[in-house]
Amino acid sequence: MYQIIAQYLEYLELEKGLSQNTIDAYRRDLSDFSQGVDDIHTIDRNYINSYVRKLRERKLAPSSVIRKVATLRGFFKWATSAEIIDKNPASTLEQPKTPQRLPKVVSIKEIEEMLHNNLTPLEHVIMELLYSCGLRVSELVNLKINDIDLSSKYVRCFGKGSKERIIPIGEMAKNIIKQYLPERELIIKKFNLNTKQLLISEKGRFITRQDVYNFIHAQGKIIHKNISPHTLRHSFATHLLENGADLRVVQELLGHSDVSTTQLYTHISKKRLKDVYFSINK
Repeated sequence: MYQIIAQYLEYLELEKGLSQNTIDAYRRDLSDFSQGVDDIHTIDRNYINSYVRKLRERKLAPSSVIRKVATLRGFFKWATSAEIIDKNPASTLEQPKTPQRLPKVVSIKEIEEMLHNNLTPLEHVIMELLYSCGLRVSELVNLKINDIDLSSKYVRCFGKGSKERIIPIGEMAKNIIKQYLPERELIIKKFNLNTKQLLISEKGRFITRQDVYNFIHAQGKIIHKNISPHTLRHSFATHLLENGADLRVVQELLGHSDVSTTQLYTHISKKRLKDVYFSINK
């Protein structure tokens, strides 16, 4: 079973071009499912149904159950097409419905409050690229120095499935990046580094996803909110739509393959509009 899972993960990497983070998530899900299973041919629909029931009994978040079921559906579909098994035991397995939950956002005033909190040049760049460009945290930490073009005012990043997209940089973000670059050069010389990595700490260490999560979580305490890097991405999209941006343009900037994903932010804007209206007209 372990070897078959390894083949599938290799297929996802080489044939599908999925990111390492996505492949790691598939690996964890399949490892969880296959515990105690030696032979894939012993797995039938009853076994899968029992596993899904146990997921719910473990009180996992609905989104986690949905992801794990999707992983199983993809895995067994591949195993069938690769003729590893004769019959797909997950062929009629229904994908649980996603409960629609509006993403958490912060206001422009709260963004400004965090930006004016005596940030270092590096911290300022992290905040700006997450908020004013709507980057995912994985896209941010993987940025290289040549992904930033200050003269043309754009940043190039690689999203899910290594899909490239170009995002404009505003004047403020441009100036903040310009302030950070000389500091980055000093760090590179100090530690004798040979790297194109954009974000480097004062100790000469590459900034990780966890570093960014910890920093943004700490920033959230300033505005008394529990936030993550993705909160800034949600806020980026919501503020654009609230200020009249076209839905398709926001879709391109976020790197969403389906506009229905982007459409969720229109519901946030409507909800925020209602909240403001009723707070004024109490």
